[in-house]
Amino acid sequence: MTNDTKSGGSSRARGMGVAALRGLALALVALPGSVLCFALTLVSLALIPIGLGLVTTPWVLTGVRAYADWRRVLAAEWGGVRIPRAYRPFPSPSPSPWGANPWTRTFGMLRDPATWRDLRWLPVDMTAGFVTALLPAVLLLYPLEGLAITAGLWRVFADPMGGTYWYGFVPVTDQATAFGAGALALVLLFFAHFLTVPLLQVHFRLTGAVLGSSQGELAERVRVLTETRRDAVDTSAAELRRIERDLHDGAQARLVAMGMDLGTVEMLLDKDPEKARQLLAQARQSSADALAELRDLVRGIHPPVLAERGLGDAVRALALRLPVATEVTVELPGRAEEPVESAAYFAVSEVLTNAVKHADADRIWIDLHHTGEMLRITVTDNGKGGALIGAGSGLAGVERRLGTFDGVLAVGSPAGGPTMVTMEIPCALS
Repeated sequence: MTNDTKSGGSSRARGMGVAALRGLALALVALPGSVLCFALTLVSLALIPIGLGLVTTPWVLTGVRAYADWRRVLAAEWGGVRIPRAYRPFPSPSPSPWGANPWTRTFGMLRDPATWRDLRWLPVDMTAGFVTALLPAVLLLYPLEGLAITAGLWRVFADPMGGTYWYGFVPVTDQATAFGAGALALVLLFFAHFLTVPLLQVHFRLTGAVLGSSQGELAERVRVLTETRRDAVDTSAAELRRIERDLHDGAQARLVAMGMDLGTVEMLLDKDPEKARQLLAQARQSSADALAELRDLVRGIHPPVLAERGLGDAVRALALRLPVATEVTVELPGRAEEPVESAAYFAVSEVLTNAVKHADADRIWIDLHHTGEMLRITVTDNGKGGALIGAGSGLAGVERRLGTFDGVLAVGSPAGGPTMVTMEIPCALS
């Protein structure tokens, strides 16, 4: 026997052992874990009509998602089966003064097709998933029992009252039948040599088939992304037109007038020095006005404080200019990419503008923090409420802006207030 053959046999045996141990570990986790998640979800959903479920359901579903995410990781690391995570971003409990809207949070998660895919997967995992995870361990470990019986352990297992000990379909009553059990064990071990690893792969492929996105959902995802990208292009074109119009009507007109004044000064310098001095003063004022307009225009494109000091300080500077008492809380351990920071800044700016104009509020709270892979911003005011996301409203524009980055906008604004606007953008911080 060559060294390559020995190495190949040793590698296969090691692979069988690893697959059996992993399958056994999965089986021990799949049954209680899936049963617990499924039972808690059913109880929480049943409590929704009396109101208690509105509080518990988001937490339970978040736990189910974490459990499913862990199984996705195992499928990728142990089985090479990659299962995409296709949850829709949605606001989760936020540490704002008023708390998040439980109704919006609960039914936002329940409207997500991925939530129901998780719930369909749980009973599959506790039945077929449990069996397919346990089979590799059974196929490898059960033959060991048969070999032990052949070696004489059948005497220990034999019923002293005269009953028969069965190994598979072989009744073991003496050493001869024990050899029969050993033969069956060798046959099972032969099949285990070929089937242990593929059987564990069946478990992961079953998990991927139930947890993975369907073609219809993928098509819907492509449609949503296409719409958000088209909105981004339209918004960019409108922004360019605004910049061109502001330059033409503002700074450009002042600079042209200043050039004409300087030409007149040149002609009057010898004839009428006093008049020339007045025109020079007027030109200097025009240049100062043009510079101020250019600075405002630059702030409208990308505020310098945002580029230099990041989103947190930019929002604080924004709050200082508001005529309403504003409290800002920032917990950002790093900075997001520049386009994300810009989108978040202008979204906050639009929400604050709406609050000042329409809410009749005397206090505003702004909370920025990053959890996991999500930038979450909450703007709360104690105004009269009634804010809606609709065509023509500023919030609709904010929703389109966030949608470019797969972000979401949620508004809780009952009549009489308060109003809480939550914005989430998936991103990583550097």
